[in-house]
Amino acid sequence: MSTVPTHTRTAVVGEPEVVEDGTRVEESSAWLALKDAATSLQQLQAQDGSVPDQEDRGDARAYVQAIVESIRALAPLFPHDAEYLAASMHDFERWADSGFGIPDFLESLVAFQPQLHRVDGIRHLVVFPMYTQNGSRNRFVEALIVEVIWPDFVAQLETEYTNRLFVSLRLVDFTPGYDTNSAVLFPETVAMREIPPFTWGAIFQDREAARYRRVVRAASGITKLDLPPEAARMLDDQSLAEQTFVMWDIVHDRTHMRGDLPFDPFMIKQRMPYFLYSLEELRCDLTAFRECVAIERRLRAREDLSPVEAEMLEHAHLVQYAVIFDRIFRFAITGSRVRNYDGLGGQLLFAWLHQRGVLHWTDTALAFDWAEVPAAVVALGDAIDELYRRSIDRPKVAHWLAAYDLVRATLTPHPASAWARGLSDDILAGPPKGYTDAVLDDEFPLSMFYEALEKKMRPVIESTSGIRGAD
Repeated sequence: MSTVPTHTRTAVVGEPEVVEDGTRVEESSAWLALKDAATSLQQLQAQDGSVPDQEDRGDARAYVQAIVESIRALAPLFPHDAEYLAASMHDFERWADSGFGIPDFLESLVAFQPQLHRVDGIRHLVVFPMYTQNGSRNRFVEALIVEVIWPDFVAQLETEYTNRLFVSLRLVDFTPGYDTNSAVLFPETVAMREIPPFTWGAIFQDREAARYRRVVRAASGITKLDLPPEAARMLDDQSLAEQTFVMWDIVHDRTHMRGDLPFDPFMIKQRMPYFLYSLEELRCDLTAFRECVAIERRLRAREDLSPVEAEMLEHAHLVQYAVIFDRIFRFAITGSRVRNYDGLGGQLLFAWLHQRGVLHWTDTALAFDWAEVPAAVVALGDAIDELYRRSIDRPKVAHWLAAYDLVRATLTPHPASAWARGLSDDILAGPPKGYTDAVLDDEFPLSMFYEALEKKMRPVIESTSGIRGAD
């Protein structure tokens, strides 16, 4: 059953919101004034979001007034967000009236419920003091116009892979905090006095798809990979790539809360060796891969597919390429080598497939035995699932040691690794912190293949910061 309330289905979608003179909302004077005021206010804010200097508060009040006036002018274009936008104006005025201390936008955050409006093409105006993951740790006032991506086949998919918290978005325009690598909008990043139950989490599939297309196109050229026709078509079609990423992420996201979990699935809040995070993110990706293999097989066995089911079949096949290529070409070489858990997951997938003879790097060319790839990928997912299942009965640090053994069975640790040599009795008998402290920042360095690829791909990776689907 769809999670979209009946009243949201009456929203007019498919046409961009315009102001009275016919100007698109992202080009309107009200939006540009809001964006300019928020950007100017950022120059006065400390990392915690406050405006600490007394002499700056007059300017800060003027910027807040401009933000409130702009929200008021734009609010009629977003009637589904009326309660949130009213609360946002109140939170801004209260923050200014209280002297610009650490901002508290709990009321407006609670009022913002984008998961109730999962209608393809509907837009939201979003303004909060917040940090941006993979962007900035400063809790500055950021403003965005975003658009929901929710095609019919995804709405049908969600009836089987229920994920009421998942929101899929496209970036329309934004302030500098999102002119970065950040591709998520999460409520926990907002400045607030207490943490409420979170009811949504959003991913910008247009950014994910756009950087995927740019990176995979470049990497396949460098590695002389002969892309399958379907995978090549996705590189030429932003909309096709976006919808593929929606299907991938809706399964990935729900997997964090499902399965034989020996720990809190939101383990990023904990302090654990970073390779545990690698395995969790990879587990969720490989679950999406496995489910898409199953969906593809089920639908290919039928001859009476509806148009929506035909779309689902097409995208289930494309998700499999997306998981592999994004992991091995982008994740593995993006970011620093300091506890890079997504990078490690990409390295692990590449090496696993290579060592099982379904990925080949021969005569300086990359090739896959595509008929054999699904079984090999699923086997890695099964290995991680078995680790989790057995670790329910293990002490925490024993689970950590078993997870390390799983990774180093495929990837070679750093020669100076204390974990690879065997942790001392003092560490083994001590608190978990000693185990974590003994992990090197780059516990599993890049292979020679990846060292060479990273040097050639570095400008391409850097060029994807701030990318949008329209770029």
